[in-house]
Amino acid sequence: MSPWDAIEAALRDALGQRFTLRAYTPVSGGSIHDAYCVTGSEQRFFVKMNRADCVDMFHAETAGLAELGQAHGLRVPRPICYGVAGGRAYFVSEFIDLQPLRPDAMAQLGEALADMHGITQTEFGWSRDNYIGSTRQRNTANGSWLEFWRENRLGHQLELAAAQGAHELARRGDELLTQLDSLIGGYQPEASLLHGDLWGGNAGMDANGQPVIFDPALYYGDREADLAMTELFGGFSPVFFEAYNNVWPLPPEYRQYRRDLYQLYHLLNHHHLFGGHYGSEALRVINRLLAGL
Repeated sequence: MSPWDAIEAALRDALGQRFTLRAYTPVSGGSIHDAYCVTGSEQRFFVKMNRADCVDMFHAETAGLAELGQAHGLRVPRPICYGVAGGRAYFVSEFIDLQPLRPDAMAQLGEALADMHGITQTEFGWSRDNYIGSTRQRNTANGSWLEFWRENRLGHQLELAAAQGAHELARRGDELLTQLDSLIGGYQPEASLLHGDLWGGNAGMDANGQPVIFDPALYYGDREADLAMTELFGGFSPVFFEAYNNVWPLPPEYRQYRRDLYQLYHLLNHHHLFGGHYGSEALRVINRLLAGL
C-alpha cells in the first residue's frame, strides 16, 4: 500500500466517515519533513512525511499537540493520525490556513502563553522523550530544576558536541555544568507547561485572528525557558512581551543570566543540527556566563 492510500484509509477510520483523497499539494512545513495540504471530500488536512524510522517523531508530536490542547486562548492543530506505509512515516492533522500575527493577535498570544504557563505539575520533564528539531530531547522526570537542566538539557547537548569533535565547546560547557549551582542552585520555579520550541516559525494566527502554536517540543519546566526562545531568533514584537508581563511579570534575574542559560540549550542544538556559527555563539554565551560568576 502506498503512503497516500494508507493516509486515505487512516483518515476514513479516524473521521468515521467516507473520505476520498483527491489531491495533495506541497506546502511549507520546515526543514525536516516533507509537508502537504491534502484535499478530499470537501475537506483539507495537513500531512507530514519522512523516513519510516521517523515515526516516533510523529508519535511525540501527536502527544505534544494533545497536551497543548489544555491551553485556553490559543489554537493548537488537532492531530488526527500517524503511521507507517510504503516505507514512509506520515502524520496528519487539521489544516489551518496560517497568517502572520497581527499586533492584536500578538498581544493575545502573550496573554494566552502566560495563562498556559499556569498549567503545572509537580516534577520537571514529561511522560516521554520527544524531539527538538530532529534531536532527541530527554524528558526524564526530576524534582530539581537544576538537575533537570544540567542532565537533560545542557549535559545531553554537550555530549553531542563532544561526539562531533567540538572539544573546546564541550570542555568549557562542562566547566559551566560544574558551576550551575552558583547560577540556579537556589532557584526552584514551578514546572509549567511549555511549548519548548517557541520561535517565530512555530506561531501564527488563523483566519479569525486567533493565535496558533504548533510543532512543540513539549515538557514541563521553567516558563522563562519559553520566553528565552522567543527572544533568540526574533519574530515576536514588544506588544507580545508587554502582554505577557501584564499577566505574569518576569523577574530581573531572567535577563541578568537565566535567559542566556536557556538560550544556550537551543544554540547547542542548532550547532548539532546545522553547525556553522552556532558553535562559536554557544561558546560566547558559555564564556559570558562563566565570567559573571
